Amino acid sequence: MESIDVAKIALKMALSTRSEEAELKQTFREMNVKVCAVDFGGSLVNSIEKIIERALVAAKREGIIKENVHVLEGALIGATREALSQVLQKAMGFNVGGKIGIARSGEHLTVAMFFGIGFLNFNDVVVGLGHRALPKNNL
Repeated sequence: MESIDVAKIALKMALSTRSEEAELKQTFREMNVKVCAVDFGGSLVNSIEKIIERALVAAKREGIIKENVHVLEGALIGATREALSQVLQKAMGFNVGGKIGIARSGEHLTVAMFFGIGFLNFNDVVVGLGHRALPKNNL
């Protein structure tokens, strides 16, 4: 599977509703892709550490990365920070609500974020995406 395919899957997870998640997990599991999703809401700038932590916990819980493997944890944190850097430009100083989708297949790990940005009665959307390639010996 190519990196672009894994990125599309991570985006699908970030765009999914809670009721769609279980079905998507099963579909992607059959394709040998590990996935998870986690909701997030609040002030974006004040919650960067919490967002990274939630992504890391969800990825470990779903078996996307192994517990206490420094290279894998670092790759996930790096991909999450990359996605966040794309989101920050548009959402700086505002509250957001949305979902983080994570997908891994083979050497490819992708973190996708889809957030709605709230400002008074004006709402906007933002998407961020981060990818990392993992060494084969840590699969």
